[in-house]
Amino acid sequence: MKSVLVCREKDERETRVALIPDDIKKLIGMGFSFKVVRGAGVKSGFSDAAYEKAGAVMIDKESDGYDSEIVLRILKPQSAAGLKPDTLHLSYLDPFNEKELLRDFAKSGVQAVSLEMIPRTTLAQKMDVQSSQTSLAGYVAVLNAAARLPKILPMMVTPSGTINPARVFIIGVGVAGLQAIAT
Repeated sequence: MKSVLVCREKDERETRVALIPDDIKKLIGMGFSFKVVRGAGVKSGFSDAAYEKAGAVMIDKESDGYDSEIVLRILKPQSAAGLKPDTLHLSYLDPFNEKELLRDFAKSGVQAVSLEMIPRTTLAQKMDVQSSQTSLAGYVAVLNAAARLPKILPMMVTPSGTINPARVFIIGVGVAGLQAIAT
């Protein structure tokens, strides 16, 4: 059985969690076991009780789970300290700018996967975190723009008259741009 640690993000602004209770329940059925740091999912709307109900063991400190074979988090850690050799660590790592962190992983014998470097291909689609996050960014960009416009976005025909729609210009048709257009 592979043991997995789900970390609580240290950056107070981060609201995402690496794994949600529903997925933990499915993965336990596939033979994984989970330790989740208390409060890991709270900012994403998942209580500690939801993780326990899914079958995870709740721990108080991240270091209590360093005996796990797999470590999941969203943002890069400060170092590989405490992780055992051959641990598989998955998170954003910013490998072009965090060379010292990567050297630390290598020196510690920790295998690291930088999630933002997984290519956008059909084979890697289930691990493609960039597309999902970029799509959300396109959606949020439209909502933020709508909140700042002095008029409403859609055309409205009412008994008292017609309100013409706002005109917007979206730059780019990548993942974020396409989602902005769809929104």
